[in-house]
Amino acid sequence: MKNEHFNKKDLLDKINPIIENTLMRYDLIPLEVELAKESQRWFLRIFIYSYSRSITLDDCERVTRSLSDFLDELIPFKYYLEVSSPGLDRKLKSDKEYLIFSGKTIDIKLKNPIDESGDKHFKAKLLDFDEKLGVRILKLDTNEEYVVKKDNILTARLCIDEITMRPSKGRIGGDDSAREQEGAKND
Repeated sequence: MKNEHFNKKDLLDKINPIIENTLMRYDLIPLEVELAKESQRWFLRIFIYSYSRSITLDDCERVTRSLSDFLDELIPFKYYLEVSSPGLDRKLKSDKEYLIFSGKTIDIKLKNPIDESGDKHFKAKLLDFDEKLGVRILKLDTNEEYVVKKDNILTARLCIDEITMRPSKGRIGGDDSAREQEGAKND
């Protein structure tokens, strides 16, 4: 099958269960799986996360090695596999991420202000997320709770704080990819 003639959504639907099951063995979850074409090359990017620990370079390498052969069988064209941590200042993109990062400090930009201060850009603690109600936050400068509709959020990004900035042996501090893995299959 030629890479020009495939359905990207169908391919992602086929590989996502394999990615999820593989990550589960290492106490990890996929935050995002992205298949993108850049400069005539296909990239499969997998951003991994753990509730219980920081992501290490070893985690990224283990996942890359574990997935490579399986993905080569399912992806009908040459691609580059990148496995990495979400990064310290990750932009929250999905409903799942608002739940996963509950309790973390975020930098939030809104379309419309939520209080009389008129602020549309501020730091807040992410408290909860409800699909229907929105994102529940604690605005740090006023120490007041608000529920913000998701369609009022321009961007929400994790904040880098002092704890995550402390150097620690073998830990990734940002979007460092473990390594690029070229898929073995060619057209």
